[in-house]
Amino acid sequence: MTEVALDTATPHAPSVIRLLLDKLGVAYSEVVEHPQLPAASRVQAVLLDDEIGALLVLFPQSQLLDLNRLAELTGRQLTAVSVARLKQMLDKHNLKALPGIPALTSSPCQYEKSLLDAERVYIQSGETGLLLEIERAYFKRMLVKASASSFGLKVEDISPNLDRPHDDTREISQAVQAFTARRIQKRLEETIEIPPLADTAQKIIKLRVDPNASIDDITGVVETDPALAAQVVSWAASPYYGSTHKIRSVEDAIVRVLGFDLVINLALGLALGKTLSLPKDHPQQATPYWQQSIYTAAVIDGLTRAMPRTERPEAGLTYLAGLLHNFGYLLLAHVFPPHFSLICRHLEVNPHLCHTYVEQHLLGISREQIGAWLMKLWDMPEELSAALRFQNDPAYDGEYSAFPNLVCLTTRLLRARGIGTGPQEEIPEELLERLGITRDKAEEVVNKVLEAENLLRELASQFQAPH
Repeated sequence: MTEVALDTATPHAPSVIRLLLDKLGVAYSEVVEHPQLPAASRVQAVLLDDEIGALLVLFPQSQLLDLNRLAELTGRQLTAVSVARLKQMLDKHNLKALPGIPALTSSPCQYEKSLLDAERVYIQSGETGLLLEIERAYFKRMLVKASASSFGLKVEDISPNLDRPHDDTREISQAVQAFTARRIQKRLEETIEIPPLADTAQKIIKLRVDPNASIDDITGVVETDPALAAQVVSWAASPYYGSTHKIRSVEDAIVRVLGFDLVINLALGLALGKTLSLPKDHPQQATPYWQQSIYTAAVIDGLTRAMPRTERPEAGLTYLAGLLHNFGYLLLAHVFPPHFSLICRHLEVNPHLCHTYVEQHLLGISREQIGAWLMKLWDMPEELSAALRFQNDPAYDGEYSAFPNLVCLTTRLLRARGIGTGPQEEIPEELLERLGITRDKAEEVVNKVLEAENLLRELASQFQAPH
């Protein structure tokens, strides 16, 4: 009954899945996962629960799962099961991903009825990178005990503002007014003044744009902030930088190991990052904030060096763009505290979508818009604002394009290695050409950074200290 569309060298669906589908009398073909498969035919399976119990939910990847609609439909406040519980279930069957097969779990199943519009669907096989293609008649047989309803929101009906920065201020204001507005409207107005830019950050920004700034100047600024001074010395002494010298002072750290540019941008990244607290809530399976920032900065640093010398942007500033690329995430948590948990819960159940769709649907703006907006309010370099604002647009070729292009390339490279959240996305050849970097060179850079993964985690942990 079973058709197999792969050669013997390719991994097959786990035996538990093959036996189960044979028992159900469901024919299938094994196909390698690739981005060209239609999203409307790809089944996203998520296991949710509440105090009543678990519920398996199936919907097409062309849709966003709206937990509010599901609550109206079921009368239940469902959220994604814990990572530990899902892993325990998958490990029991030797699976690496959750297949959309109701009979696999003992839980009831709710499915989006538009799944049956497709002639054939593609479900996770349980093996990484391998899908099962199943014709509609057989898929209906799998759903015989499941409930059909309409709860998904078409992704095509959600339009994140990727390329209209002149609308950002208006859209941020609208987003804030949309929430029983006055208390949170006041919150945004306070945010323009509070949190203020830290004194240390203001001094460093002045030094960044001063062509006559010296090592003595930056040493003086860093030394007036004891916590910052300790971290700069600690960074320089880290095995990641391979220093053979005993680092005794901030000046030692700058002169012998880190250099003026790296210290000034590292210090600025630290000062800005600590202006806003890390949110207590976060999506399950999210890479810790500073860990992702440090990885991104390190890869961007390597990619910048790989660019043709004549087209290479300022290395220290690209490093800073990497450190701050997700700054809007901290700002969303600060400005919209009651709604941030809702964003986290929706990100957990929509791993097939970029966060911009979730944020646009729930808030009307994205972290990229609000992050870039704050960079402008704080009079940060325009390159940084562009880096944050256009990082999800691989086709961006406007002013300072190298900065968002480098962030875009880096986040996609890292996501392919399991660092960062959201779907894996293709790296267009045009993006690489614009930066003058070959695909092989880009992979080589990320490989080299990840060879030092343990050392990078150690560096990231310094940012995560209480403040």
